[in-house]
Amino acid sequence: MPSTVIEPVGSFAANKTILDLLARSGALLEGHFLLSSGLHSPRYVQCAKLLESPGRAEIAGRLVADLAREWAVDTVVGPALGGVIIAHEVARALNTRCLFTERVAGEMALRRGFELRSGERVLIVEDVITTGKSSLEVRDVLAAQGADVIGYACILNRSGQAELGGSPLLGLVDLELPTWWPEACPLCATGDAAVKPGSRPRGPEESQIAERQRPASPVPPRRPKHDDDPNLGGPSL
Repeated sequence: MPSTVIEPVGSFAANKTILDLLARSGALLEGHFLLSSGLHSPRYVQCAKLLESPGRAEIAGRLVADLAREWAVDTVVGPALGGVIIAHEVARALNTRCLFTERVAGEMALRRGFELRSGERVLIVEDVITTGKSSLEVRDVLAAQGADVIGYACILNRSGQAELGGSPLLGLVDLELPTWWPEACPLCATGDAAVKPGSRPRGPEESQIAERQRPASPVPPRRPKHDDDPNLGGPSL
């Protein structure tokens, strides 16, 4: 099975910490997965497993917040569902308020009395950014209220890009997973069916396939040439 390539983005210590947390929480999965893009992959990262622990979520939020600490953020916004917990923890670390958007009849919206001021500097936060589609939808909703979206931050950046919609995109780790279109998928060639992970309900066949998913072996990060290894404190894991 092809190996996962994870590139360090921040310091070596921060990169190693988040990979350790993902591995220890069982968030690194191996199996046969159907991604939202339609591609198939033998590996998947379920950040919800990491964020189900308040202590680990707080650490992840602090590390993501450190990426954007110099951006003078007024408000953090995350899209429901996957972005809500990590956005809240980033806002806690930055001492700002946290809002979330949600879909209404398929369209992203800001509801529940949430409001933004004209010119308010907003950081959009997600757990994983792949194509950036949902993040850009959030940006459009916030821009309609006059907010200034100054950038994007996430735990895992699968986009292969350092910017999104003309604004900087920062992730704790850049994650490159092997992917194939269904017709070229070697797992499909063996007769194995793909399961769609995430928060959507599974059908009976998907549930049976999910039983075969297993935690992946942790992948050590590569140490950058210039690394100051900051001391990472925080709650116990």
